[in-house]
Amino acid sequence: MLDENGYRPNVGIILINGQRQVFWGKRVREHAWQFPQGGIKSGEAPEQAMFRELEEETGLKPHHVEIIGRTRDWLHYDVPERWVRREWRGHYRGQKQIWFLLKMLGRDCDVSLRNNLEKPEFDAWRWHDYWIPLESVIEFKRDVYRSALAELSGLIFSQEELQLRPESSEATSLGRAQ
Repeated sequence: MLDENGYRPNVGIILINGQRQVFWGKRVREHAWQFPQGGIKSGEAPEQAMFRELEEETGLKPHHVEIIGRTRDWLHYDVPERWVRREWRGHYRGQKQIWFLLKMLGRDCDVSLRNNLEKPEFDAWRWHDYWIPLESVIEFKRDVYRSALAELSGLIFSQEELQLRPESSEATSLGRAQ
């Protein structure tokens, strides 16, 4: 399902633990790490899609997490032509995403990457410092990750903590400019 501009509606999930570290998943048989994300099905609300994707990709159920917040608007990224399936070329541009910030209420052992037995997304995972994903996410997703992390950071970090972080002026301006 694509919108009129060629973007696939999608949800992204920033899952944090009690130390405000983020869940970082390694894609199956790749050296690429990313946040859980996935498409919104026809007739599905973003929150419904988020809970479905969370369970499919991490095995976590709604009672394992608390919603802290979400982005106000859609965040878009374009997928480079070489990554687009041949049959989608000329129609598909990329993803438009609503991002959710979730706090883990469950335990690490509640995570099950084999929950989606047909096609698991991740074959490994770890907790990382909040801003580290910006250093290793694939280039074409970096601006969306930066925007989502910045916008949602004020929900879990004090203004003082945000000022102390490297690139703090960038994170603060992105998080407050909307």
